[in-house]
Amino acid sequence: MKILSRLLLCSVLLILTNNVKADAQLAKFNVPNDSSIPEGPQGVAIRQGKKILNETRVLLPNNVGNALNCTSCHLSSGTAPKAAPFVGLWGIFPEFNQRDGHVVTLSQRINDCFERSMNGQPISYTSEEMINMLAYMNWLSTGVPTGQEVSGRGFGKIDLNLTPDSVRGKVLYAQKCSSCHGADGGGLKLPTGSYIFPPLWGDHSFNDGAGMARTSTAAAFIRYKMPEGMDGSLTDQEALDIAEFFAHQPRPKYKLSSIATPGKNHVKE
Repeated sequence: MKILSRLLLCSVLLILTNNVKADAQLAKFNVPNDSSIPEGPQGVAIRQGKKILNETRVLLPNNVGNALNCTSCHLSSGTAPKAAPFVGLWGIFPEFNQRDGHVVTLSQRINDCFERSMNGQPISYTSEEMINMLAYMNWLSTGVPTGQEVSGRGFGKIDLNLTPDSVRGKVLYAQKCSSCHGADGGGLKLPTGSYIFPPLWGDHSFNDGAGMARTSTAAAFIRYKMPEGMDGSLTDQEALDIAEFFAHQPRPKYKLSSIATPGKNHVKE
């Protein structure tokens, strides 16, 4: 009995030690102050990159095929932990992308979002718009060691052993989500045509190749960041149920477009 107890204690200590080591390997999540943006062309590029990510639909109409902006998912200009932040991304790419099945660059990952989440077209890797977005992400990664992930990268973790229920999800969606995203999932639009809250399904939403069209990804985002202003108010089960309901609603089909080639800019002049 004593031997069994000692073995159990050793196992617990080993798990705790490994968790501490894992946490120690993550860089601190730190968003640089705007005052640190340099003057001159570099600063102009950083600020323009941020603007593009916030106003993607307006500034890149030839590349965005729906009503979303990059910051519809990458909240607070890509600076919100557990909302796919851009902080720290600069030093970890190129990296293996499981969905694509090969190593991709940061530029390729950005275009992946344009084709899936934005249901649109990729932009040239050498375009001013791409360079500006990269400049902003580079600046957001100030102080993060190369090759080290930051705490809060991607989306938070949830218990995927739970069984999602779309019937419960439909009821919860009506209670928790419809006031912003609409009973029909079409989002909340101003008379000017711009969206306050993006559509979650339908012709103007992300296509079925996007991460948000998968229950697990959508649930992680919902669990920690929705409803807006009530972060963390939902349980893992509630988030999974809501995600199971809306992620599988009708939406555009993903069509692999031709990859942007150097020197060819898809952006309207």
